[in-house]
Amino acid sequence: MQRIIYLFLCCLPLAQVSAQSTKELQVDGIKVIYKKTEKDVITVSVALRGGVANITNDQQGLEALAINTALEGGTTTIDKDALAAERDKLGTEFYANANSDFSTLNMACLKENWNRSWQLFSDAVIHPAMDEQEFKLLLDKQLASVKQAEADPDGYLRRLAQQQLFAGSDYGKRANGTSETLPKLTAAQAKTYYQQLLGKKNIFIVVVGNVDEADLKEKVRSSFGQLPQGRAPKMPVAAKFKPGVSITDRDIATNYIIGTGDAPKYFTPDGPLFEFAMSILYDRYFVELRTKRSLSYAPASYYNDDNIQQPVANFYITTIDPKQSLQVMTDIINDVKEHGFTEKEVNDKKRQYLTRFYRTNETSGGQATVLGQCEAAGNWRIFDEINSKIDQVTAADVNGIFRKYVNEVAWTYLGKKDKVQEGDFKQPVSMKQPPKVKAPAKN
Repeated sequence: MQRIIYLFLCCLPLAQVSAQSTKELQVDGIKVIYKKTEKDVITVSVALRGGVANITNDQQGLEALAINTALEGGTTTIDKDALAAERDKLGTEFYANANSDFSTLNMACLKENWNRSWQLFSDAVIHPAMDEQEFKLLLDKQLASVKQAEADPDGYLRRLAQQQLFAGSDYGKRANGTSETLPKLTAAQAKTYYQQLLGKKNIFIVVVGNVDEADLKEKVRSSFGQLPQGRAPKMPVAAKFKPGVSITDRDIATNYIIGTGDAPKYFTPDGPLFEFAMSILYDRYFVELRTKRSLSYAPASYYNDDNIQQPVANFYITTIDPKQSLQVMTDIINDVKEHGFTEKEVNDKKRQYLTRFYRTNETSGGQATVLGQCEAAGNWRIFDEINSKIDQVTAADVNGIFRKYVNEVAWTYLGKKDKVQEGDFKQPVSMKQPPKVKAPAKN
């Protein structure tokens, strides 16, 4: 949620962002996003664009395995055990993340160990041994994690919702794989795939920390400058949103429900406002569904931008009374559409977001993550311009965006089938007039 602060500036002209502490460098055809800080922990992220657009249905989980094997399996010059031992001695961490739209190979190190840490990291990224034994260990670990998620009702609910919404599209693929696809993947596939993925056209690098710019350029040039041009980056293709109801019977103690609605893209003027609105709806859900009615321990609503090209709105609850819960959830949505959020709710939420921003800035890793997400979505430049738009947001802005997008919901249900009927899963009311703004309650 903290990214909303940065995203409020997406409509600013570039002239207003000239005075920034973050720079974009071009080093031998590679984009480098460089943020110099006084922090002694330095974070480096090598981002690979494309995500699930890079893989076929049979290759689900391959990119995650490939990038983890690259970082953990040693290099062509140092075996994995020696590499792990030296990393431990230096206090240097390597870690990888596979996402729907892009993946990252990451390093965090102390400034005093920057030179040697960069040598080890760049060697692992560019010259990985792709050790077959390490691949098998990581595959077993990833398969166990996926099976655990599929057995967990919460994880299975989200998989059902993904299938309902994105079947046949890129976002119907799972970046970390499935219990069906993972056992069929091989170390040879991972090695070939990784070699094809790593190219200048398909990567960008984010560096945050107390690093000299000239030194960084030289390090990138001498290591990543040797990469081939590679292929142009791919972009996942979104699916057409369709409302509806999917009911899956399972004899469990509590019933799981997630509603999915249309939402603006991450990097548009509407995106941050909509995320802001969904976070206020979250507060209303918590008060009404948990505090007042005790229908759920953890009701939620949120702007889900895991898929950059097709973010969604989510309305979530676990409950023993799905009929009443569904009615209340829809009633709250309809009340917001008719009357809107109050100015007090909007002003209170502004302070929360500012708090999250400052907490995010406490670590170089947090800043590198947000910079990478902004760049993958379209533009890293919004990161540094935190305060200039947030105070200008009004309840009328937020209410207008909520009304614009929350009109249809695809409902996914996992639980006792006899507890619900399809008619219990209602759609929000359609409104022809803009919502009224409630005046703050008098004390």
